[in-house]
Amino acid sequence: MPYPNFYRTLPDKAYKLIKEQHIMELKTPLCGLRREDFQKEVQGKEVDLFFLRNNGGMEVAVTNYGGSIVAIMVPDRDGNYANVIQGHDCIDDCIASPEPFLSTLVGRYGNRIARGKFQLNGKEYTLAVNNGPNHLHGGPTGFHARVWDAEQVNDQTVVLRYVSAYYQEGFPGELTMTVKYTLTDDDELVIDYSGSTNKRTIVNMTSHGFFSLAGIANPTPSAMDVICQINADFYLPIDETSIPTGEILKVEGTPFDFRTPKPVGQDIDADHEQIKNGAGYDHCYVLNKKEVGELSFAAKIVEPKSGRTMEVYTTEPGVQFYSDNWADGYKGQHGATFGRRSALCFEAQHFPDSPNHPYFPSVVLKPGEVYTQKTIYKFGVEN
Repeated sequence: MPYPNFYRTLPDKAYKLIKEQHIMELKTPLCGLRREDFQKEVQGKEVDLFFLRNNGGMEVAVTNYGGSIVAIMVPDRDGNYANVIQGHDCIDDCIASPEPFLSTLVGRYGNRIARGKFQLNGKEYTLAVNNGPNHLHGGPTGFHARVWDAEQVNDQTVVLRYVSAYYQEGFPGELTMTVKYTLTDDDELVIDYSGSTNKRTIVNMTSHGFFSLAGIANPTPSAMDVICQINADFYLPIDETSIPTGEILKVEGTPFDFRTPKPVGQDIDADHEQIKNGAGYDHCYVLNKKEVGELSFAAKIVEPKSGRTMEVYTTEPGVQFYSDNWADGYKGQHGATFGRRSALCFEAQHFPDSPNHPYFPSVVLKPGEVYTQKTIYKFGVEN
């Protein structure tokens, strides 16, 4: 059970003693996951499971294999807790997942690069092609499939570190990356990224959380009734292989207009070329920003039956909204099954295929510079 909030009415000393006793007695995490099921040597490193808990009773579980978030426990309007992110319950299933990017970190380059090629440093670089004719999410052995060094700083923070070798998956330069997960007492999961390189390279990190605010189950309910709002006047249309055409189009008058909240399923099967190209929503939205790099509101979803909400804030110029169009009912955590369109993804990032579109915001990182990004997923409840 979560830490009982009513104890906060007690004097500070009594509150502290009862809280410490409660934590000592809390042997089973809310999510029901066991550390030992994630403890294994992989790639010559130790994989483990790390729990973050705040003073309100919320819990997050993260593994250092791919930085995968395997549980986010939040209450509904009646106080019932459920896991609202899709994941697995052991490390072997994480490694063998039918969805390799299931709620993982993604890098070096989130999203697609056309034909797996780009030019930098006066030469052409060739990357793995793992999504039709294109490169996707850092390649088959990208950051999602790497064991990160992990340090649990305190009950609410874990820090992951990884050094990506020169030419790993074809990318130039050695990249040193740090990602910090922090669970605040305001029920925010804050993800801070920082990185540096010894040679000009490209970087576009993101977190690929598959959010199911109704709670994962067998089967996990459809997300089509979820009310969605996206703070963007423009989006990037794509071709038949999901590569941006180079245009930046208004959402107004299209199925992509989420400026006013509406159910995700309302227009998802509209007779529209872009809907067909994405098999639903799988497009990058150009977020409304007053300043480059400002931390600002990107999106919000509300699950009407449970009342659970999630708001997204980011420093990134875009967010890839993906409506989980290709899941086939594969098995996940505790017997849950993940069917088509049972999750929603809000991948805060720079634009897809940016190295091949000079007028898109730059993704080039130079020696002496620091790559930074912050994204916040804030959870709540509406009656």
